[in-house]
Formats: sequence, structure tokens, C-alpha cells
Amino acid sequence: MSIISLSASKCVRSLARESSCNKCELICPTEAIVVANNPLPSINFSACVGCGACDAICPSEALSLDNFSASEFFFEFIDSDENLISCAKNVPCISALSVEYIISLAALKKEIVFDMGHCDSCAIAHKCKPQILKNYEEANYVLEAMESQSKVTLEDVCYEAKEKEKLSNRREFFSSITLGNVAKAKYSFESEVKRATDELVEHTLQKEDIALLRKKRITHRRKLLYSSIKRVQKPSTYHIIDANELSFTSAKLLDESSCTACQMCYRVCPSGALSSDIKNSKIDFDPLLCIRCGICHDVCEPKSITLSGTYRVKEFFEPAVQNLVSFKVRRCDECNIIFSTNRDDKMCYRCKAEEEEARELWGISEDM
Repeated sequence: MSIISLSASKCVRSLARESSCNKCELICPTEAIVVANNPLPSINFSACVGCGACDAICPSEALSLDNFSASEFFFEFIDSDENLISCAKNVPCISALSVEYIISLAALKKEIVFDMGHCDSCAIAHKCKPQILKNYEEANYVLEAMESQSKVTLEDVCYEAKEKEKLSNRREFFSSITLGNVAKAKYSFESEVKRATDELVEHTLQKEDIALLRKKRITHRRKLLYSSIKRVQKPSTYHIIDANELSFTSAKLLDESSCTACQMCYRVCPSGALSSDIKNSKIDFDPLLCIRCGICHDVCEPKSITLSGTYRVKEFFEPAVQNLVSFKVRRCDECNIIFSTNRDDKMCYRCKAEEEEARELWGISEDM
């Protein structure tokens, strides 16, 4: 059985305490993952069944299974003549594949089949099956909007795996013992020890994690999605679709009048979808990189950043960086540092906040 692990530096909750992301907790069918008010998710390894649903739904790929990689499965599946995806054949659960992987596989395979025949008798179907159906609908919605002939279908195949051949003699047994297998056996033993601990294991940021927090990462699933799209024919018309139907990317809107140029949104963005220049004179947005983690919305105090209700299919085929706002670059009259603003401010944001606090402390109104 697979066991889940968390890469603390990739988790969006490690980037800001204001992050409200708890997708892994909501999808876990055995309640093995608990977020609550903790900075990072806690995991009960003995309760984890290794379905991989949390791995697939995590926007930043912070969670991973020890013996299943969706990226590796992608390449193996593409190279094979198969089009059936089944929990009894090649995945721990169909919910272990994110929408992006499903779209990529369907776009290149033309048709993929989800084996739903085992769901009705599955103990984790109450959480995983709705997610599989949601991914199925979203993938077909995107493929149709791309005018692709590819599709995802559902069938009650009830695939049954053949019994694996056993080693026939001691020679074959001993020939299988290598240093690599010994290392795997040790890792397997350590995993079993984890599973035997029936309690929540808290995760914290270590020194090596802190050094990686500012690193902007493009997820493997996003790289594969756009590599796959490059290999399909462009649609005759770039349609405008309902952005609420997309779970893995977004289009952003920004209210210039309320934005304070605090820089928080693009500093915490884990993928670099939001960015600026060396002068911090603007905020740009790249839909190609957005993973819809929501952290930019969580840290924006005036709630200037919002989601657009529509999304252009053109962004899949001809992604373009969009300028959300441009700022004036000034020098603060108080501390002499250079700051960005979209108003006629003469003081930087910090000095202005300190002055307001001082006025409140001294009981002086702004009119005086």
C-alpha cells in the first residue's frame, strides 16, 4: 500500500498564515489529513489508504505517494496501447489523476476509459467517486471547448488483475537481491513503522525548507498539459468559457483604486503567475502559470484581486502575460526609499501607516 508524504516547502500554507487552502483535508476519504488551525497539514499515516486523491487535488504538488507518480504513469500510459485506467490495473485510484493529467492523456490518446466498475463496492467511494466524476466532467468540458475530438468515457469494466507470477526457484530469488532492493526494503520497513503510529504527525518547516520558500515552481502536471496541447490542432475559434468550471487555472481581475501596491500577492505566488519588474512598478499575470491555489486572494487585505467569471481558451494555445496594474515609482519624503503607488502619495506605505498610528496615539486628526 502507498503512503503519502508532504513536502513542506511546496505547500501554499507555508507561504502565508492567511492561506485558507485545505483541499487535501476535504478530499481525504479516511480523514487521515487534518489542517484545522495548523500552519501545515498533519497526517495520520495509519489511517492513510494511499488513494492519491490528495496528491491530485493539491495545487502545488506538495503531496506525493511513495510508490506512484502521476508523471511516470503518464509516460508509461502514453507509450502503451492501453486506454483503460482502472484502480485494479494501473492506478491506486482514478482520483489520483488530476484534471490536467486527464486532459493531457485524452488529448494524446484520443480516448481514455475510466473503469468505474469497482466504485460501488469501494470503502472510499463516498469521497473519491464524486471527485472522479467532477474531473471527468471538467476534462470533457475543456476538450470540447478546445474543439478536440478526444474524450473521456466511463464504463463498468470491473477489470480483474491476473495473479503475479512467483519466483520459481531460490536462484531467481537470490538474484533479485540487490543493493537497490535492500534500500527499497529498508524504506518499506520505515513506511510500515509510520503506518503503525496511530496518531497525527505534525509537519513543520525545516531550515532546508525555508531556503526553498521563495523558489517559483511550475508543476509537472502543468508542463505536461501545455506540452500535450502543443501537439493537438488549434480550434477554429477561441471560445470564451465559464471560469467557474475550471479548477486548475484562472483569469484575474484587479481593482486599481483599492490596490495599495503592497507587493504581497506576487511575492507569495508559488508559481510566478503574478510578477513584477525590478522597480516593482507593475503587476503582471500569466494564466499559463496560475495553479488556482488562491493564496494571492488570501493575502490581499483590500481584496483588490478577484477571479474573472470567464476564461479564454486562447490561453491554452497562445498564452500571453497580462498587465493587471501599473504603478508610479516615487521616493518617500520621510524615509527616502523608493516605493510604488497608484495614487499621489508622498510617503511610502510603511511610513504612512506609522504616521496614521502616531496620529491616533496622539489624538491628532488628519485635518489638523
